[in-house]
Amino acid sequence: MPRNVSDNGRIDFRIAPEAKAVISAPRGALAVIERAEHLALSERDSLRILDLLENAPSPTSRLIRAAKAGQTLS
Repeated sequence: MPRNVSDNGRIDFRIAPEAKAVISAPRGALAVIERAEHLALSERDSLRILDLLENAPSPTSRLIRAAKAGQTLS
């Protein structure tokens, strides 16, 4: 069934609450969210992480025990 269209500047539609929060957030808040959700690494740190991924250190005895017990480290 067609709806009546009026030119009042409103748009009505259903969206997730998270999306609604982002749409209604001021621009400054979006910049804060962006910084909080992304990690910027220096070139040195990036290379260190890549090296650790390619040449992972041997697991410690504590890590082995935790894996066997099905626990997380704390």
